[in-house]
Amino acid sequence: MGPLMLDCAAYELSAQEREMLDHPLVGGVILFTRNYYDKAQLQALVKAIRQAARQPLLVAVDHEGGRVQRFRTGFTELPAMGAILPAVKQELATACELANACGQILAYELSELDIDMSFGPVLDIDGCSTVIGDRALAANAKAVIPLAGALIEGMQYQGMPVTGKHFPGHGSVVADSHVALPMDGRAFSEIEQTDMVVFKQLIEKLDAIMPAHVIYQQVDPQPAGFSEFWLQTVLRQQLQFDDVIFSDDLSMHGASVAGDYPQRAQQALQAGCDMVLACNNTAGAIDILDHLPHPASANRRLLAFNQRQRGVDARGLINVPLLRLIV
Repeated sequence: MGPLMLDCAAYELSAQEREMLDHPLVGGVILFTRNYYDKAQLQALVKAIRQAARQPLLVAVDHEGGRVQRFRTGFTELPAMGAILPAVKQELATACELANACGQILAYELSELDIDMSFGPVLDIDGCSTVIGDRALAANAKAVIPLAGALIEGMQYQGMPVTGKHFPGHGSVVADSHVALPMDGRAFSEIEQTDMVVFKQLIEKLDAIMPAHVIYQQVDPQPAGFSEFWLQTVLRQQLQFDDVIFSDDLSMHGASVAGDYPQRAQQALQAGCDMVLACNNTAGAIDILDHLPHPASANRRLLAFNQRQRGVDARGLINVPLLRLIV
């Protein structure tokens, strides 16, 4: 399984995309709203992606709910995760039931169409970041931890692996890393106590983690996704996380500090990412395919991740009438 996750442009694969998917560096495809017309079309697209690939690969999507739900017509309308707790007047136990239901629904509906994973949950704190905002489950770790735990259990019950994002926390910076390079000037101790505690408490439940394209200036000069300190010293050694690390999209402005596309991919992989995402820029993705060295051996974490995902079948959708409270 290769270390690069690509995207595709439309409802069907182009000849160029089929050729790219056959490249040995490719290990995944991420889908977007532009790839969805209806369920039959999406199922055919996923089948075509798997047939075009040289090897087994992951098919992923960002399907969080609220403003980040890629497929809508024919799918359950999921709330923004940050809307759950206010909708039930801060009753945490009820909110956890709803979060679990959301996890089960999104995992079941995606799995039915042979989609392996949704990149989530968002484990950020709802602070000053507009790009995070109500994508976060709550405004403090005390509430985020049980809500995220319930959401994780729902997704995993239906056989879907989870990816906690955006390590060590994106919620306390105003800038949007899609279009800017966010700088977080807090000390490590504050980040650890305010944001990173969520990842620390949930680390044993997570199948994968996605780091933030944020520079934590007092800690390391590189964005977290390109930082050996954050990925190796903190995540691997201190938190003892030994599962998959996915980069965030290398096309985001927050990744531009690492250089051109092959340099971004190489630096992210060297820092500790197992798979890198190159989306919304076909030329950049081709540049990576043309210039990134082929790994000498298969990535054991990616292989184990794929086997674990394939080893659990969805259990059948539960009855979730409580969702009417928030959608």
